[in-house]
Amino acid sequence: MENIKEKVIIITGASSGLGESTALHLSKHGAKVVLAARRIEKIQLLSKKIQEHGGQALAVATDVSNKQDMIDMAEATIKKFGRIDVLINNAGIMPLSALPSLQVDEWDKMIDVNVKGVLYGIAAVLPYMKEQKSGLIINTSSVAGHKIFPGSTVYSATKTAVRIISEGLRQEVKDFNIRTSIISPGAVKTELLDHITDEKIQSANKEYVGNVGLKPETFARLVAFIINEPEEVDINEILFRPTAQEL
Repeated sequence: MENIKEKVIIITGASSGLGESTALHLSKHGAKVVLAARRIEKIQLLSKKIQEHGGQALAVATDVSNKQDMIDMAEATIKKFGRIDVLINNAGIMPLSALPSLQVDEWDKMIDVNVKGVLYGIAAVLPYMKEQKSGLIINTSSVAGHKIFPGSTVYSATKTAVRIISEGLRQEVKDFNIRTSIISPGAVKTELLDHITDEKIQSANKEYVGNVGLKPETFARLVAFIINEPEEVDINEILFRPTAQEL
């Protein structure tokens, strides 16, 4: 993991789950991590924990659906560490519901966080990466970006959009030596299921993920694998599931 050492890595959605595990894992390998999330108290505690173990971390209160927040977060990163090597667009929400239930506000929020948040992240870091002539952008999709199941229609649409955005970005930033990756997790034990307001859907998913779901550390290890590869290697997509997962 020598290629991770000293890299400046922004992680959105860093206050829990995949983002928190990834921040801890990368910092152990010498990365300088920028923790971006709305829950400032949580990322401040995480930053303190990382620093107490000899790592370097910066906590920045960030709402990924707010374009200016993302710009400010990127500027804070440059001010603190002088560069941006990796952006992990990890923040996301998953309030699953069937379309006939007309949870329009939840649809809007998913689009704002899961799609616009990714685009705003790209827009915030791309000028710095272009100037550096180097960088890596990792976007978090989902198995739901490959499969659709009852209740996942809008969520699956947002995660499919992430994959399309990532592939388009890959083709358009080659002149700047910028790499792009997509990670599509299957069932992982995180707070995502807490966002589901439909009690029946939430109960079914919590039971299933509770039985077969992987720990967030699995995601963290795969992120580290992508980042550790040399610059001439562009790992464009990883799709992983628990062995027991059928979907």
